[in-house]
Amino acid sequence: MTEFKRHRRLRNSAGMRAIVRETELKTADLVYPLFVVEGDHIKNEVSSMPGVYQISLDYLEEEIDELLKLGIPSVLLFGIPEEKDEAGSGAYDPEGIVQKAIRQIKQKTSELLVIADTCLCEYTSHGHCGLIHNGDVDNDASLPLHVKTAVTQAEAGADIIAPSNMMDGFVAEIRQGLDEAGFAHIPVMSYAVKYASAFYGPFRDAADSTPQFGDRKTYQMDPANRLEAMREAQSDIEEGADFLIVKPALSYMDIIRDVKNNHPVPVVAYNVSGEYSMVKAASLNGWIDERAIVLEKLTSMKRAGADIIITYFAKDAAKWLQEN
Repeated sequence: MTEFKRHRRLRNSAGMRAIVRETELKTADLVYPLFVVEGDHIKNEVSSMPGVYQISLDYLEEEIDELLKLGIPSVLLFGIPEEKDEAGSGAYDPEGIVQKAIRQIKQKTSELLVIADTCLCEYTSHGHCGLIHNGDVDNDASLPLHVKTAVTQAEAGADIIAPSNMMDGFVAEIRQGLDEAGFAHIPVMSYAVKYASAFYGPFRDAADSTPQFGDRKTYQMDPANRLEAMREAQSDIEEGADFLIVKPALSYMDIIRDVKNNHPVPVVAYNVSGEYSMVKAASLNGWIDERAIVLEKLTSMKRAGADIIITYFAKDAAKWLQEN
């Protein structure tokens, strides 16, 4: 008989497969995004994201209790203000919705790590991530507003600042602004590699942040580009980023691996809204095994090199991992 390798020896039982498993998904790897809104008694399910809600602050304590019970260690906060304007002033208002949410969480518990998304798009009347000049986002004029936003979030008690605006120089400016304001100890989790992706569609329903004209392709990355991602990540490291986010995750695992191989900082995969909604829709139609699909794809993100995963499946995944 011809000699050949017996690879199946290491697959012949559940115990055997477990002892040789190379990648482990843990609840501690997960970050749960939260959408907070002004008002009272509001818990609106996002129409394109079954199981995801916009909540008012009076429901926040209940939400935090659930996350702590599940062992989910961190949240990423997005805010939807009552009013918007051209300059997105609600983003850097010390009494803004995210700042109030941060303080409320920190008054309740010190166990939960609070990550503040730092951008203007949810707060501008035009839906873009900065000030508009001649029909496009003015990069340099927008940076001071992102710095003000980061500082007010840090003052409210945010543990991590996560700027997502993709302006050139945004990490350098925010790092300097935080340092000068006395927050040199607060890390920056940069949306370093953020593609102009069609997978963001449902998020814009959740965050009420659809651009009122044009698109974000002049500041977010072309999905066809790989080397550009390496340049963006390198710039952010040089400017002081402590974490690097790759967004989206599922169609960009090659980029996650490239970033992991080239940069000695924690890499964060953002399992975005479109990726969530596709799985939910297929599951609701009975076409797939949701639990098996979700755990497989989150594990594959870790295998690709992600140390941390931002995902709307965090609660479900935490429950399934506990059962396992």
